[in-house]
Amino acid sequence: MAQRPGSAGPRPLRDREAALELADRVVGFARGAEQLEAVVVASEGTEIRAHRGTVEHNVSSSEAAVGVRVVDSGRTGVSWTDVLEDTALEQCVAEARDNSRFSSVDENAGVADPDGVVPTVLERSATGPTDPGVRAKVDLALQIDAGVFGADPRVVGHEGADYLDVSELFAVATTTGIRASSRSSIAQAGTWALASDGDDTASGFGLSFGHRFHEVDPVEVVEEAVRRSTSMLGAVQVPSARMVVVLEPYVTSELLAAVAPMFSGESVLKGRSPYAGRVGEAVAAEGVSLRDDPLDAAAVGAVEVDAEGLATRTVDLISDGVLSGFMHNSYSARCLGTTSTASAVRAGHRGVPGVGPAVLTLAPGTDEPAAILASVDDGLLVTELSGLHSGLNTVSGDLSVGVEGRRIRNGELAEPVREVTIATTVQRLLADVIAIGCDHMRFPWESAGVTLAVAEVTVSGH
Repeated sequence: MAQRPGSAGPRPLRDREAALELADRVVGFARGAEQLEAVVVASEGTEIRAHRGTVEHNVSSSEAAVGVRVVDSGRTGVSWTDVLEDTALEQCVAEARDNSRFSSVDENAGVADPDGVVPTVLERSATGPTDPGVRAKVDLALQIDAGVFGADPRVVGHEGADYLDVSELFAVATTTGIRASSRSSIAQAGTWALASDGDDTASGFGLSFGHRFHEVDPVEVVEEAVRRSTSMLGAVQVPSARMVVVLEPYVTSELLAAVAPMFSGESVLKGRSPYAGRVGEAVAAEGVSLRDDPLDAAAVGAVEVDAEGLATRTVDLISDGVLSGFMHNSYSARCLGTTSTASAVRAGHRGVPGVGPAVLTLAPGTDEPAAILASVDDGLLVTELSGLHSGLNTVSGDLSVGVEGRRIRNGELAEPVREVTIATTVQRLLADVIAIGCDHMRFPWESAGVTLAVAEVTVSGH
C-alpha cells in the first residue's frame, strides 16, 4: 500500500468540507464503469496513565488517511494511504483497481447508492469549553490516582488511573453520488481499584465519560471504583438454584454489545443468527423493545451518517416482544432483497464495511430500580460479568458466564457473591424478562443499558 516512509503521518484535517474535497479528488480518479468509494478519516487523541503519583504514559497522536474501494464487474479491491498528495492518491486507486482483479466475482458487490434520506444534524451536549490542553488531562489522571488511595483504608492499590480522548472526522464520497461527513468525539477516565480486608481481596472499576473533557468527572470515577471494590469484600458462592437475576444497566449494556451480531443482516446472510427467518414472530417478553438509535445525541456513539455515507436512522429490531427486522449495510441488504438501514460500520479506513449498531438499547420501562429489587424475594443482582465473549455463542444463543454481585433476599440486598455462573440462552433470557427499569444509562461503547429482571435463570455455585 502507498505509505510515507519514516513519517508519523500528516496533521489531521479539521474541516468537513476539506475532507469531502479530498474524497472528491480520489473519486475523480475512477475509470469507466467502475464504482469507487473514497473514505477519509482524520483523528487526534491523547492517552495518559498515572500510578502512585507518577505519569507512566502520556502520548498524543494524530492521523489522517484515505481508504479506497473499487468495484468493477463484481470484483472488489481495496487500498489505503496516509500520503494525501495527488500522485499518491492516484497510486492508491490504481492499487485498489489492481487488487480487484484477483478477487472473486460477487454479483451483489458494490458501493452504496443514495437513498434520499437527509442526515439529521445532531445537537450534541459537548458544545462547551475547548480542549484544555495536556496539562489539565494529566492533572485529572493524577487526581484520580490520589483519590483512590485516599478514599478508603481498605483500598490498597489500583491498576492505573487512565484518561483517554479521541476526536475523529469522517468523510466519504462515491461515484454513485454519495457525499457525506460526520464528526465524533469521546473523552473518558477510569480505573480498577483493589480492596483488601485480611486475606480477602476484591476489585472494582470506576468510569466517567462524555463527548469532551469537561464532561469527565474524576470524583465519580473514584467513588464508583471504591464502592465497587469494597462492596465485594467478603463475597461468597451461592447454592446452585434457579432464581430471579437482576442485571445492572452496565451489565445489560455489556450483554447487548455482545449479542448485537445476532441482529445483523450480515449474520443472517452467513447463516449465523438464531433469529433468521423469524421476523414477525414473538422472540421476547411483551414490553421488550430493542432498537439501534444512532440519533441519540447524548450518546458518544451517535453519528449522522453510517460508514457508507447514508443518513442514520432509528432501527427497530424487537418491538414489544416481536422481531421487527435486522440491521443492514448496502451489501447485506442487496443480498437479502431489502434496503440498507444505514448500519454500516468500519474499523478505520481500511477494508470494506461491516454491519453493526451505533447505540443499541432496550427501550426503558416504567419501574424504578429500587422497586424492581424490592419485588424480588430470592434472587441475585449481577454487577459484573466475566468470560462474556468466550461464554456467548451468537450462532446458537447459548450463554454461560461468570458473574459477581449481591444476593437479594426479601427485596433487600444481602451478602456479596462471586465465583458463580449463570447459564441460559439469549432467546430464553429475553423471553423471561419480568421487569425493565426506567434508568436508561449510556456507556462509552455501542450500547446503552437499563436495569433488567429475568426470571428462572440457572445459577451455579456450590
